[in-house]
Amino acid sequence: MRLFRLLSVLLTVALLSACAKPLPPEQAAYAGTWSAQGVTLAIAQEGTIAYRKVDKSGGMNHSTSIDAPIKQFDADGFTVGVGPIETKFVVQHPPHKDGEVWKMTVDGVELTKSP
Repeated sequence: MRLFRLLSVLLTVALLSACAKPLPPEQAAYAGTWSAQGVTLAIAQEGTIAYRKVDKSGGMNHSTSIDAPIKQFDADGFTVGVGPIETKFVVQHPPHKDGEVWKMTVDGVELTKSP
């Protein structure tokens, strides 16, 4: 059973990687690991994202995670997913330098880029 699960995970990762396209040059600043309290968004130059959000409100822990290729960038942000299953990330403020720190705001959360 454990071997089957490991093979399933490896196959999923391989399929997701095969669907990914590298970030376009005009979106290169998006690459990196971005975070805020309870949120981590890792965007790979190869065109995949790993998103984790933990909401501890109301005494309950609720977590959301997405590992998927970026399907497209548009004026409002970017869409990730495979086939008909997709999620839209709305970018209110694209990557920009604030002093010495890179920041962007996604889905209403200000994220800071790890050095």
